[in-house]
Amino acid sequence: MKPFLLAALFLAVLTPARAQAPVDPAAAVDAFYAVYAVQHVRGGGIPDATMRVRYAPVLSPRLNKQLVDAAAAQARLTAKVKNAVPPMLEGDIFSSLFEGAGSWKVGACQTTAKTARCPVALTYTPVPAPNRKAEKPANWNDAVLLVATPQGWKVDDVVYDAGFAFGNTGRLSSMLAMVVAANP
Repeated sequence: MKPFLLAALFLAVLTPARAQAPVDPAAAVDAFYAVYAVQHVRGGGIPDATMRVRYAPVLSPRLNKQLVDAAAAQARLTAKVKNAVPPMLEGDIFSSLFEGAGSWKVGACQTTAKTARCPVALTYTPVPAPNRKAEKPANWNDAVLLVATPQGWKVDDVVYDAGFAFGNTGRLSSMLAMVVAANP
């Protein structure tokens, strides 16, 4: 019995620790925005390969594939026009506001066995310019859609709920599909 316990203890010590998969949708949304907070300051549009690697653990396989496909479609367009036009998607694609969000608060999620919809209150606070009056923060709500996977809850889509006159509307997945359809 003692050798078995020692072997089990030895294996437990040598087994690498893995990040705990979010067991509740709100925790998964917070995990997504924790990645987003670091990545979105690096630029907008479709995330590049390095950024997609960082997002991959918090996104569903479907959304990860859509991002890869949209990035490839954008690369085809850029090569075709020899970089003569701007990217099809500019600014923050993960929120309604072009500038993106600086802070978030996840609301009460509506959950079924396999899906969840979590409202998120977002805020963008403009950086004050020298010798100018500080601008008011922009506040809005979007919704994050999740799917249950064997690895826990994963972000599957973003619903742009703000209704801004010049912001993103519809869903993230629809915008990504539009990029792919326009550049087969």
